[in-house]
Amino acid sequence: MNTQELSKVCRQVRRDIITMTANAGSGHPGGSLSAVELMTSVFFNHMRVDPSNPHDPDRDRFVLSKGHAAPCYYAVLAAKGFISRDEYANFRQLHSILQGHPDAKKVPGVDASTGSLGQGVSIAVGMALGAKHLGKDTKVFALVGDGESQEGQIWEAYMAAAHYKLDNLTVIIDNNGLQIDGSNDQVMSLGDLGAKLRAFGFDLVELPDGNDLDAVEAALSKPTMPGKPKAILAHTVKGKGVSFMENQVGWHGKAPNAEQRDQALKELEG
Repeated sequence: MNTQELSKVCRQVRRDIITMTANAGSGHPGGSLSAVELMTSVFFNHMRVDPSNPHDPDRDRFVLSKGHAAPCYYAVLAAKGFISRDEYANFRQLHSILQGHPDAKKVPGVDASTGSLGQGVSIAVGMALGAKHLGKDTKVFALVGDGESQEGQIWEAYMAAAHYKLDNLTVIIDNNGLQIDGSNDQVMSLGDLGAKLRAFGFDLVELPDGNDLDAVEAALSKPTMPGKPKAILAHTVKGKGVSFMENQVGWHGKAPNAEQRDQALKELEG
């Protein structure tokens, strides 16, 4: 799919994020909107998956480590054909398949139940290591939040990825600079993330604009360095695409009301 086609999908994904969170009156729009280009590109152009056979043992795998960005995940899965948009009306409702954080037992296309921050890379490392052990060509992608990168387990998993030479693993860091309690620098400075990822043994691609589809596509298409896991450090905008949400920490975990929903959807008409 070319970038013009991907752009149309991204616009719909953003509209779906707004619709879902507004309908539920809760959810996490900010960090979902920042991840749209990253997740859309992965699922549409770089993963071997089949909506008609979501449990295919030879499929590629995706782990949403920042599980609160589930609205983006669900919208991408719907666009890809794994689930119906009719499910949006039940988002975050009791017994719905679309819980506030993704549930691998309920949602076709979800490979790991996530939500407890800091654990996703460990899950992805296990998947990548298992594929290597079985001699499979499975690719594994993990989307990580910059805020959760303050968790020590993330870095233990990075060490393991490098130690076991997991060149079938791609870690994507959605570096939007904000977390629930403020900016990353206010809460716990991450320092030079790029330098740290290189020091931990990753083949690093750094994107000054992680919401630029051409740049994202180029990073994901970059050939893997043999014996090294790949990291894409994507500098993104929290709330991307909705003017009153962009770079506003307050939209980390707050849903738009009806008036704000209508304004956001109007902006996202294209």
